[in-house]
Amino acid sequence: MPTAPYGVRLLVGAAVTALEETRRLPQTILTYPMTVASQIAQLVMKMQQDVADLVNRGDEMLEQLFPPKDEQPEWATFDEDLDAVAANGDDSVVRLDGERLTEGRFALFTTGEPDLASEPKPAASGASAPGIVAELDYAALTLAQLRARLPSLRVADLETLLAYEGQTKSRAPFQTLLANRITRATAK
Repeated sequence: MPTAPYGVRLLVGAAVTALEETRRLPQTILTYPMTVASQIAQLVMKMQQDVADLVNRGDEMLEQLFPPKDEQPEWATFDEDLDAVAANGDDSVVRLDGERLTEGRFALFTTGEPDLASEPKPAASGASAPGIVAELDYAALTLAQLRARLPSLRVADLETLLAYEGQTKSRAPFQTLLANRITRATAK
C-alpha cells in the first residue's frame, strides 16, 4: 500500500489530536486553574530562592570587605555567657562564680533560703510560724513547688502564707503568686 502524501498525514494527525484533546477538555478545564496556580507558586519560590542566594552572596562579599568585630556590648548578656549555669541539689540556680540567680525566670528555682545579698526581714517579735507554714515546709519551697500546692489550699491558708511572706522574706514572685491565687479563689 502506497503511503499517503506528507501533507495528508499531517492533517489526519492534527485532526486525531484535536479530537482526543476535545474529549479530554472537561477534565483539562477542571485541572487548569490548579495547574496555573502550581506553576505560579513554583515561579514565586524560585524567585525567592534566587533573591536569598543574592543576599547570601552579598553578605559574603560585605564580610570580606568589612570583617565582623567580635565585640559584644557591655549591656548584652546571652545564655551562653552565664558561665555554664548549673543546678544545685536544692533546686536553686547558681553561676560558677557562686552568685545565685534569683531574678526573672530564675525566681522559679529559688528556695526559701535567704540570699547573701539581701537579708530577710525579721519575723514579728515572739511570733511563731503559722501551722500552714510548718505543714508545707514553706521556707524550703521553690516558687514552682508552691505553685503546684496552691490548688489544695484554702483562701485562709493562702492569706496566712501571704502575710507570712510579707513579714519574713518579702519575695515579689511569691507574693504575686499568692495574691493572684487569692484573687482567683475569691472570684469563684
